[in-house]
Amino acid sequence: MAKDLRIRSKVISEGETRVPNRAMLRAVGFTDEDFKKPMIGIASTWSEVTPCNIHIDELARKAKAGAREAGGAPMIFNTITVSDGISMGTEGMRYSLPSRDLIADSIETVVGGESLDGFVAIGGCDKNMPGCMMAIARMNLPAVFVYGGTIKPGKLKGNDVDIVSAFEGVGQYNAGAIDRQELHQIECHVCPGAGSCGGMYTANTMASAIEALGMSLPGSSSNPAETDEKHNDCFRSGQAVYNLLEKEIYPRDILTKKAFENAITVVMALGGSTNAILHLMAIAHSAEVDLSLDDFNRLQKKVPHIADLKPSGKYVMQDLHNIGGVPGVMKVLLKEGYLHGDCLTVTGKTLAENLEEFPDLTEGQEIISLDKPKREDGPLVILKGNLAPEGAVAKVSGLKVTSLTGPAKVFDDEPSATEAILNDEIQPGDVLVIRYEGPKGGPGMPEMLSISGILVGKGLGESVALLTDGRFSGGTHGLVIGHIAPEAQVGGPIGLIKTGDIITVNADAQELSVQLSDEELQARKLDWKAPPLHARGQLAKYARLVSSASRGAVTDWFEEEKAKK
Repeated sequence: MAKDLRIRSKVISEGETRVPNRAMLRAVGFTDEDFKKPMIGIASTWSEVTPCNIHIDELARKAKAGAREAGGAPMIFNTITVSDGISMGTEGMRYSLPSRDLIADSIETVVGGESLDGFVAIGGCDKNMPGCMMAIARMNLPAVFVYGGTIKPGKLKGNDVDIVSAFEGVGQYNAGAIDRQELHQIECHVCPGAGSCGGMYTANTMASAIEALGMSLPGSSSNPAETDEKHNDCFRSGQAVYNLLEKEIYPRDILTKKAFENAITVVMALGGSTNAILHLMAIAHSAEVDLSLDDFNRLQKKVPHIADLKPSGKYVMQDLHNIGGVPGVMKVLLKEGYLHGDCLTVTGKTLAENLEEFPDLTEGQEIISLDKPKREDGPLVILKGNLAPEGAVAKVSGLKVTSLTGPAKVFDDEPSATEAILNDEIQPGDVLVIRYEGPKGGPGMPEMLSISGILVGKGLGESVALLTDGRFSGGTHGLVIGHIAPEAQVGGPIGLIKTGDIITVNADAQELSVQLSDEELQARKLDWKAPPLHARGQLAKYARLVSSASRGAVTDWFEEEKAKK
């Protein structure tokens, strides 16, 4: 007798009392035979609001076909997305990070409410990946994540260009380095079709991390969006969920502490986004795995940065795909002892067994080199000091200058700081501080690719340090430090400093400090008062629920858990 794989849906598909429930499903196409099969959800983030997700409706249908062929009864449902590239530099960016938790909540709600037995989750833009994975970890039902894939590089005057070229073009135009026509040409060429931003920015970083976690099919993270390979990823992922049901393999069997160490290792080696720290901690929280900034700090010290990928390098994800992709990189890392090869994956095999099926990276390894790494250690550095007692995050890949001591120029919002830069009020040697942009204070912890891109475009990328309790895009590079915790809104030291205070940023010493005594900081705190939050609806709820960035900015971090920590 075949195993009954209806681990949850049986409550609907059997018994006279469930006639009304089944009647509803018959209206969407279910038959008598379908009720004998496991119900498999296809969580789609399809949307027309961003190129990252414009093609995911087609990918969802491929996943549905794979699940049906394997023997399941599949159903597609949708959740939201917010385009980081479109919302960047506007009030809309405040909704970006909260959308991660909304995605997780909405997938959890449908999977739980419909009594599904397993699901495939397909993501495109930045917050889709961690949002889908948080839901997978929470529900702990057989599941596979599929990345919608990277965009092709744009072409302009024979050179590759991407969305970061546009952000930096604004600074170049302001500095007089290019004219309006050249800026318009950049605008028209950087996004040539479907897929997520092409460099090792947040979407590609998180896709790579999820493959390293073992939660997506091998090779799928680096397969480009508009390819037959991506369609095949989705079809096989639908089949894989059925296989996981048969083998009784659940996400928390895969999402172990060692798997998270593998993910961190791959992120460090590829020179991934600072957002990976925030998101991996959030996924670990959902999976009830104890992951902290100390784990990132520990692995940063031993994992070399071996990828010459944008924003700090030359190449994009499609280039990496062409020489062997993420599996090729992981083979290099596994051979040198950086990865745990015995970790279970969604194939039902171990990481090492999966990698045996892939070729080595091809010759001409200008993208990947262990012999001559870009850095001997990882580029994502955790800083601490009296300005960031709970920690802060810096990305130092490609930087010639990794330390700076200078006078603070303090702004309570991004627009006023942007205006100061464009008016040439920020000079080399300054420490530009933007505060009240944290998870609570934003609310929403907005990214600051717009302002960091302008700094780089004006030639200030390494001569001005940019500090914030907000976030930076995976496309950001330069001497930037984000995730400063505690944030200003809760009385963190970043909320107490004044213009003219002397601040030291030293990534090599992992220090972020202000030249003020403990007594002076305490005296200033007595005079400090939290500004009111002018937010309603979703942002107001988010501000009241969200944890510190040092805990992943999750919204289900409750008092009893805080007490245990």
